[in-house]
Amino acid sequence: MSVVIIVISIFNVEFYAVVPSIPCSRLALIGKIIHPQQVIHSFVHAIMGMLVAWCATVMTKGRFQFLAVSCTPSESLEDAVPQMCLNEYHLFFLLSGAFLGYSYSLFFLINNMNYLPFPIIQQYKYLRFRRSLPLLIKHSCVESLYFVRNFCVTYYFFGYIPKVWICTTMGLHTDSKLHPLDTLSGLLDLSLFYHTWLSGVFLLMTWYIAWLLFKIYATESHHFPIQPTFAQETDQCLPKILNSNPPLLVKFLALQDLMLLAQYSPVRRQEVFSLSQPGGHPHNWTAISRECLSLLSDLTQRLIAQQEAAAANGRAKPPVGELKVPPQTPGAAGIEDTSFQSQRSNIVLRASMSPLVKPSLMPVKTSPGSDVGSPFSSPALSYKMGAVDVKSPWHGTVQSPHVTRRGPKLWTSVSDQQMNGSHHEPSPVLSAARTGSEAVQPKFIYTWLQNKQEQIKNFLSKRALIMYFFSKHPEASIQAVFCDAQMHIWALEGLSHLVAASFTEDQFGVVQTTLPAILNTLLTLQEVVDRHFKLPHVSSKPPRISGSLVDTSYKTLRFALRASLKTALYRITTVFGEHLNAVQVSTEHKKRLQQFLDYKE
Repeated sequence: MSVVIIVISIFNVEFYAVVPSIPCSRLALIGKIIHPQQVIHSFVHAIMGMLVAWCATVMTKGRFQFLAVSCTPSESLEDAVPQMCLNEYHLFFLLSGAFLGYSYSLFFLINNMNYLPFPIIQQYKYLRFRRSLPLLIKHSCVESLYFVRNFCVTYYFFGYIPKVWICTTMGLHTDSKLHPLDTLSGLLDLSLFYHTWLSGVFLLMTWYIAWLLFKIYATESHHFPIQPTFAQETDQCLPKILNSNPPLLVKFLALQDLMLLAQYSPVRRQEVFSLSQPGGHPHNWTAISRECLSLLSDLTQRLIAQQEAAAANGRAKPPVGELKVPPQTPGAAGIEDTSFQSQRSNIVLRASMSPLVKPSLMPVKTSPGSDVGSPFSSPALSYKMGAVDVKSPWHGTVQSPHVTRRGPKLWTSVSDQQMNGSHHEPSPVLSAARTGSEAVQPKFIYTWLQNKQEQIKNFLSKRALIMYFFSKHPEASIQAVFCDAQMHIWALEGLSHLVAASFTEDQFGVVQTTLPAILNTLLTLQEVVDRHFKLPHVSSKPPRISGSLVDTSYKTLRFALRASLKTALYRITTVFGEHLNAVQVSTEHKKRLQQFLDYKE
């Protein structure tokens, strides 16, 4: 048993995670199950489960103790020679231990039980263990009952395979006087079911206790120094750890320590606001604020990308290769080549910009007061507004009906530029025809590949079995976006507490230099988070968490992030008040900030 506990503890240390792995589709879940690391995890737990079941048979004794027992054939009981027969009860116990070990590993993966949730309220280790012990016992009893039921069903259909293999390999006989256990009459033995369930409870309790103790010790708050006492302790300081790439557990503990010191420790806050000697630079505050702002900016970009993907999925896609040409007047064909470069640049700009960017920031329409005749306006814009430059080469020219419209080129070579000359001069018909013939082949291949790809997608999307495995679950996809939101929550709380405390404790004004960046980052994230909760398939209320041993707090991290973000902004605006009107922020952010100042958000 000691060897089993040591091996299980080693696997707990190697397979823990502070960021849960959430598969977004059934195919991703199958990929996790057949991953080599998970296969090794399941195999080792099955072997350890068999060892625990063997220990249970040794402690139980009786008919479960040995694999081979002596028996006499039923034909001639008087002068029969004793033979070695297979003890199917012992085999049943061993196989049940292996099945329970594999089931534990499988449910450990599916339920994300390797996830380390950090406690919101700091408690002593003994109190945390005592509080979780009743849940652990209840969970082990219920889960063992389900596992034994599943094993009995499995043994009923496939139990003869290991039984025949062991009898053939070891040269054992079967006792015909006993009922085989792969039948209904054999599996209805209540004593066998009770002993199997009891050994399963013993197995699950010992393994869950080992995991619970590791989780309690790993998530205990750790104190990181702000300034090193000796030169060798520089790498152990909080600013250095936050700006490096330590293991995720260490980074989570550092952010948790930042939140605690910002909220409860005035002495350590003074170290954050202090200046370096010599030089007088706020290195501690700069390092901490830069990392917190970087985390929040990364989350903002990730949410914007997720919202763009959601908007793209709901947008109707035009057929591939279809090019819509607006109706043109005879005079419009002449300026097509001239205005193509400007139109192309506008199209690329629009395609590269996020659809979530407000239209007011994009120069789509010309205002009534714009200077149409300005030399900075494009010829296409001047034509649309009804003003054509007199010096333009297209003014007063007669367009031939034989001049065809030249399509956009995929690339331009130096020889083409030399032959075409200046882009203000009309290109010859021969050059246009030659360029079009060169671009036809790559364009045709690209269009053909895109059409085939769309046809394959449409064909597969109509197959129910394929879509069952490939379709993404909306809720799982949302949970995957916010799977590491716990460290962003700590960064929010730590940063907001430090900014609020700086109003009275910052003697050198080091926070004032980064206050505009902090407010802009928080308000931008607030806008993106609010937009996220307005998306379809996004629930606005957190699900109810049942009190069980399986932690599902990662499913509600997005709601905790939204509440922490609003609380952080109110914390800053309540302390600073009207002084925030002097902070350099954008006009939209000033309006949003005023709502927080008026308690209307």
